[in-house]
Amino acid sequence: MPAVLSCVRRLGLPLPVGLAVVLLPAIAIAADDKPKIDSGDTAWMIVATSLVLLMSIPGLALFYAGMVRKKNVLATTAQTLATVALVTVLWVVVGYSLVFTPGNSVIGDLSRFMMAGLKMDSVHDAAKTVPENIFMMFQLTFAAITPAIVVGSAADRIKFSAMLWFMALWLILVYCPVAHWVWGGGFLQKAGVLDFAGGIVVHINAGVAGLVLALMLGPRRGYPTENMAPHNLVLTVIGVSLLWVGWFGFNAGSAVAADARAGMALTVTHVSAATAALAWMFAEWATMGKPSVLGIASGAVAGLGTITPASGYVDISAALVIGLVAGLGCFYASTAFKRRMGYDDSLDVFGVHGVGGLIGTVMVGIFATSAIAGPDVKGLIDGNSQQVLTQLYGIICTVALSAIGTAVILKAIDATIGLRVTPEQEIEGLDINLHGESVH
Repeated sequence: MPAVLSCVRRLGLPLPVGLAVVLLPAIAIAADDKPKIDSGDTAWMIVATSLVLLMSIPGLALFYAGMVRKKNVLATTAQTLATVALVTVLWVVVGYSLVFTPGNSVIGDLSRFMMAGLKMDSVHDAAKTVPENIFMMFQLTFAAITPAIVVGSAADRIKFSAMLWFMALWLILVYCPVAHWVWGGGFLQKAGVLDFAGGIVVHINAGVAGLVLALMLGPRRGYPTENMAPHNLVLTVIGVSLLWVGWFGFNAGSAVAADARAGMALTVTHVSAATAALAWMFAEWATMGKPSVLGIASGAVAGLGTITPASGYVDISAALVIGLVAGLGCFYASTAFKRRMGYDDSLDVFGVHGVGGLIGTVMVGIFATSAIAGPDVKGLIDGNSQQVLTQLYGIICTVALSAIGTAVILKAIDATIGLRVTPEQEIEGLDINLHGESVH
């Protein structure tokens, strides 16, 4: 204050006027530093949030429902629908707080427990131009679809009650820590691990959990000799179409702004999906004699999942390469590799999402460019081998927690209420036995 008064005296101004002249610029600068909610960014994030929710219900529900046998179609859709509802409640009560509050390098704190302190004009540091309630909802849709993806590996044989307990415990004990590590200020984010929209948090996390779930449940009765062909691939095509469009919200929405980076993320997402769909189709055509509808759909999802971690860091030419590798790599993982290893991942959660996430996360280090990433990614060097090593570090940490955490949760559930339906229920079908309904 003495310095301010001295400045006023040197200007020769009356005290009130002088104070105004000196202090107003500082006040203006302070006002400019305050986060401002932008109507354009907010509108886009509302749309993106809706698109990502559309990916789960009805997108993933239909995608999975078409691939199971008719006697299990309602049980499969019920799993996705119930997961979205359950995760929503858990997320607003405690999940969001565990991920997106400072806490420590491993987990957030409880300062947003039950959305405490959330106001109409609150903003989060990760999304300074949109209301925090919209950012919270956007992240909720990611938290919902991840465990919903996992349960596809257990289709046709898991108890509905066991599935609900697994979803709740897995969300809190596995998903929330990994999301905090990568997006909430945790140790992987501080180490420089890059995951723009969920290659690590969603796809590797879900894929590894799905593999552990499939191994611990054991194969379906009759697998692999009995015919377990999908009962209605039209549902699957509708589902993958909704997933494809919804993924624009998933990846482009992760820019948390209506800007050029969001536009590039949307573009590379589409290019990767199309390239991977063709790669899987031609690989299947060459090795099995015919291009199946299920193969084209699976290839598209592989391309979408693989581009996810890289979507805010790479250009269009890189998307072509990523899509090609995704289609071929995930095709191999879901066919020859799975047969050789002998596990029954019913809907290829690991082969498509897990392997796709692994490929995409490594390729961030190969193809990320500072021209796309922008100033938010400090010290990014194009084609940086050190970034590949950093990405591998993130993969190792996530695989370890997902595998061990999933196994412990499943062991606890199996020891209490049991994981698997009875042989009689599995033969007759889950629809009629678990839900008292059936499709005629």
